[in-house]
Amino acid sequence: MTGSVWHAKEVVRFIYDIEDADTAQQFVSELATDLRDDSCSVEVRTLGRTIGKWIDQFVAWHEARVANGPTESTSNVIKRIKRIGFGFRNFANYRVLLYAGKPNWDLLPTVRPR
Repeated sequence: MTGSVWHAKEVVRFIYDIEDADTAQQFVSELATDLRDDSCSVEVRTLGRTIGKWIDQFVAWHEARVANGPTESTSNVIKRIKRIGFGFRNFANYRVLLYAGKPNWDLLPTVRPR
C-alpha cells in the first residue's frame, strides 16, 4: 500500500470520530473532492468517487448512530444455510441445519440497536 493510499484510509476512518452530522457532511464532501484530485493515485481517486456517492449514507450514520451490520450478519447466515441445504425439499430439513449452528434464541429479545 503506498503512503497516499494508507493516508486516505486513515482519513476515512476519522469520519466516524466526528460528532456532528453537519460537520461530518462538510468533511465528507471536502474529502471526496480532495481524493479525486489528479495528483492522487488511481486507487485514491476511485475511493474519492465512491465516498462522493455515499455522502448521504455517511451523514445518516451520524444522525442515527445505527449501522446495518447485525442485519447483514443475519442475512449472511441465512444465505449460508440456503447454500448448504440446496436441494432439500422439506422445510424441516432447513430447521435442522439452523439448529446445528446452536443459535441462542433467548438472546434475541435482548438485542437493542444503538
